[in-house]
Amino acid sequence: MLESLKEAAENFCVHQIGASCEIKDAPTNKRTLIAYIDVQAQDQKRYRVYIASDNDFMQKVSKLFLEEEKSDEETLKEMTLETANLIIGSAKVIAEELGISYTMGTPHFAKVGEFDFSFDERKVVHIDNAELIIAIKELDA
Repeated sequence: MLESLKEAAENFCVHQIGASCEIKDAPTNKRTLIAYIDVQAQDQKRYRVYIASDNDFMQKVSKLFLEEEKSDEETLKEMTLETANLIIGSAKVIAEELGISYTMGTPHFAKVGEFDFSFDERKVVHIDNAELIIAIKELDA
């Protein structure tokens, strides 16, 4: 699942934001806006997929979709939910092309703060100094 999420995040950066990105393993301890979507795989395992971004990353998204130079925190939270939906939805399509299917729930906003949730796998997408964390946690383990 992480591979399809990485690909979806890269596609989002290149085709939506219009910027190349770099994928790394470890994030910094920046203040982040954190959303998640629960998914259920075809084998009935359930996962929580987190999308967490710093303000710089989400401001790029807000500028793209809303044409706002400086969005307030409430707007950035909404953009975090929308970004989670777009990336995880795109990953679902990519996974289905590989014969892997899952169902998605609705996005939920978790919090603003350091990403300190338990996870099984994580990657960090960087555009310059802006960060987007993608993390997965199996819920039934």
